Amino acid sequence: MHNRTNLKTRRELLMIGAAGAAGVMLGGLRLGAAGTDAAKKIPVGLQLYSVRGECGKDGGKNLDKVVEAVAKMGYQGVEFAGYYGRDAKPLKKLLDDNGIKCCGTHTGIGTLLGNQLKKTVEFHKTIGNKFLIIPHIGGKYTKDAAAWKATAGLFNEIAARLKPEGMYCGYHNHSSEFKPMEGTTPWDIFYGNTVKDVVMQIDTGNCMAGKGDPVAMLKKYPGRARTIHCKEIGAPGMGLVGEGKVDWKHVIQLGRTTASTEWFIIEHERRGVKSLEAVEKCLINFRKIMAETPQT
Repeated sequence: MHNRTNLKTRRELLMIGAAGAAGVMLGGLRLGAAGTDAAKKIPVGLQLYSVRGECGKDGGKNLDKVVEAVAKMGYQGVEFAGYYGRDAKPLKKLLDDNGIKCCGTHTGIGTLLGNQLKKTVEFHKTIGNKFLIIPHIGGKYTKDAAAWKATAGLFNEIAARLKPEGMYCGYHNHSSEFKPMEGTTPWDIFYGNTVKDVVMQIDTGNCMAGKGDPVAMLKKYPGRARTIHCKEIGAPGMGLVGEGKVDWKHVIQLGRTTASTEWFIIEHERRGVKSLEAVEKCLINFRKIMAETPQT
């Protein structure tokens, strides 16, 4: 199994099975996967880290019920952040049984290096995934500007090895990538030195938390954001997508045009709320904004 054992981030907690909000609330308004013409333009997936408490219940066996639930909400794909003990074939069957696709995975850098890459490619071919995204790197990879530039070169090498397989590597930001570093930022060092096949999976909320501007980044690096993490910031209450400070209409417009986006992926991280209810409401809000956003 290709897990994220090399990654010292919050996402390692996925395999621990932390307790989540009690109950599954799926009542109210339902949105089918078809939606409006605007909604069909780019499919919408869910980063399963958003519902990690639910996924981790019963030793991870509850993943099946979670995938079924989010598919019924209208999500067209899921992005994994851990596999809860599943191998590739059972995961593919779970996706197929619910009419849903794998729109990406968050994986540790070690799974893409050396001989591990071949195993990783085989795993993701089986589950039908082509986006292999690193959600965080630290230490020697990011300690200064020279390290970030060297890391960009490493990602270029990985991208070249993945290209014949029809797959992409990429990087997902937190807030630190937008902090000043030697007259620039880690984000600009990294994406200024990587090839277009290295996916810029910008996380809108994390970007703004670091005083960055996701709209400006999408404009600055066209054709790079094949998947976009749609996370809200500054929203009250449940912290739902569409109820905070992110300029969603511009993000959607750029995704449909110059950003070359293939998936919008919702991630919700507000603590103390019922996660399944929250991600359903996020999808409802996001679909509404998509429908209201002009195609060009």
